Amino acid sequence: MSHMLPVRQPRTTMPKTAPFDEQANEYDAWFEKHSDLYQAELETVRSFIPASGMGVEIGVGTGRFAALLGIYIGVEPAPRMAELARQRGVQVLEGAAEALPLFDSSYDFVVMVTVVCFLDDLSLAFREACRILKPNGTLVIGFIDRESELGRQYSQKKNQSRFYRDATFYSVSELEAILTKAGFSNFAYRQTVVPGETTDLTVLDGHGSGGFVVIRAQKTREGEQNEGWNHPLSVDRGHVPR
Repeated sequence: MSHMLPVRQPRTTMPKTAPFDEQANEYDAWFEKHSDLYQAELETVRSFIPASGMGVEIGVGTGRFAALLGIYIGVEPAPRMAELARQRGVQVLEGAAEALPLFDSSYDFVVMVTVVCFLDDLSLAFREACRILKPNGTLVIGFIDRESELGRQYSQKKNQSRFYRDATFYSVSELEAILTKAGFSNFAYRQTVVPGETTDLTVLDGHGSGGFVVIRAQKTREGEQNEGWNHPLSVDRGHVPR
C-alpha cells in the first residue's frame, strides 16, 4: 500500500520557490557545469544513505540526487523542478517540508540536500521529518556550513544570486540544536569542498574544514510539538499503511 497521499495537501507555509520555478533549467544546468562539486556532494551524501529500506527526499528539486541515490519518491514545492525530477524517474508529490503529504512512520530514511537554507520554519520541517520516519529511522541532511569559507562566500554574495537571495545559512551547532528538539540524536558528520582542493575533492569525517557538510541523525523520540499542532496526516500508528 502507498506511503503517500496521491492528492495535493494544503500548504501551511509558502516556501521560497519562485526563482526555482522560473529558472528550473538554469538551476539544473549548474550540476553539469560544476560536475566535480556535484559528484563530491553526491558521494558525501551517499556515504550516509542506509544500505536498505525505503527513503524519500524532501525538496527533491530536479531529482539530481534522488535519481542516483536510488530514491524514487520525493516532495517538491516548485512545479517545474518537480517535472524535471519526474523525467529522471522520481515520483514527486507537490508539497512543503513543513507539511509533508506523507503518513506517519512510513520511511526508513529521509534525505534533504541544500534545502534547509530555504525553509520558512526549520523546526517544523525537522519535526515533520521525524513524524514520517519509522522508529530509529535516519535523517540525512546536506548543507552549506555558514561557518566555513564557502559559507562565508555564499553569505556575502547571496544578494547577487536569484536563488540564494532569501536563503538563511546555518552552522553545524545550530542545526544540531534544532534537530535535538525535533527528536533526533546520535549525530555523525562528513564534509567535502575543502579549501585549496580544485580536483578530486575528498570526503572527510567530521566538520569544520569543508564547505559542504552532511549530518546523519537518528530518530530516537517524537519531537516537541507546538501547542495544538496536529498534522492532517497524523494517524493512529495501528493504521499506518505498510
